Amino acid sequence: MSTTDWLTPLQHILNCPVRFTTFSLSDWTSWSGDDKHDKIVEGSRVEQNGKTWIVVKVMGNDVEALEIEGELKRAEAELLTWTLQWNQAQQQQAVKPGNLSESESFALKLSEWIQQQVDSEEPSYSIPDHLTAGGKLFAEMIPFLLVTEYTNGKQASYSELEKLLRSFLAEDILLIPLKNQEWLIWGPVSLLKEADSEFMDDEDEETVEDSLSSICHGLYEMLASEWIGECHLAVAHPVSPAKGIVETTVLLRETINLGRKFHVGTSIHLPWNLQLERLLNAIPEVQRSRYLEHALKRTELFVESEMLATLETFFSLDCNVSETAKKLYIHRNTLLYRLDKLKQETGLDVRQFRDAVLVKIILLLYKVTKRN
Repeated sequence: MSTTDWLTPLQHILNCPVRFTTFSLSDWTSWSGDDKHDKIVEGSRVEQNGKTWIVVKVMGNDVEALEIEGELKRAEAELLTWTLQWNQAQQQQAVKPGNLSESESFALKLSEWIQQQVDSEEPSYSIPDHLTAGGKLFAEMIPFLLVTEYTNGKQASYSELEKLLRSFLAEDILLIPLKNQEWLIWGPVSLLKEADSEFMDDEDEETVEDSLSSICHGLYEMLASEWIGECHLAVAHPVSPAKGIVETTVLLRETINLGRKFHVGTSIHLPWNLQLERLLNAIPEVQRSRYLEHALKRTELFVESEMLATLETFFSLDCNVSETAKKLYIHRNTLLYRLDKLKQETGLDVRQFRDAVLVKIILLLYKVTKRN
């Protein structure tokens, strides 16, 4: 079990703040009094000014430690030291270097560092030098986050997924396993040029977002059909992993969480399409429920399946009446009748921008509250 998995329970047990922090090896030795580097091992601890620091891992020239605000009892400190040493021994026994490829071994180290930064109150956003793969991670790459939903106990294999990704994206990819069935995938930025070339004959020039969406849809179809089945996938704009891997991980996790929360049944989630959802999610649940209750008092029309489907399609096609009628396989006048009915019973005309925004908000809030 990763040390980051029990950080929150540890705070509850000790009843004090606990966080991860990183020191340079030289700073730790001069500060702790351990003048020999080989004395710094998992479980080494320092107590000063009412705080305790316990070494979690030594990686290259960095020392990762637990920072505990509060004086620990001797038994508590010794128990933590023993636990960290035992955990490290178990990991080394379970994961033997000979059983891992070079890429998987590196990915596991990077995964541990990412998770520690995500869990930390004061994260470091730049990857340590010994984890930058000789400078390769300073180039821009396209980030994806894959969340699998295993069925019948089927588990994912790193080597299997890596092979599939290299055949679909490129040889030069980076696959990082995270926790809770998550996989962080980095593909080459050259994929954007390949996606653009497929649309060279189109009248409208494709945007970066369009290209990323196309790549994401293709990757999802491949994974869903040839690998694990049901899954969720998100993509973000290209970024240098060495500088933006932590922030990108947080963004992609939030994107999938918002997509699953507000758009049940959707498997591909794009952050630039979830701006309103992100804003609504930041509003306290009590206030959201109160607003929705007030809005739905005016009519039951919003929750009728036919009207819901009509409005969803209408909004997805940028409020275009003709295109919506075609997509729903109904006559244009039938669509106008439905929209007029909504206007008569609610006073909201979705053909007007202001009213369309209000109705969109009501629908999003309804999706969330009806499942709570």
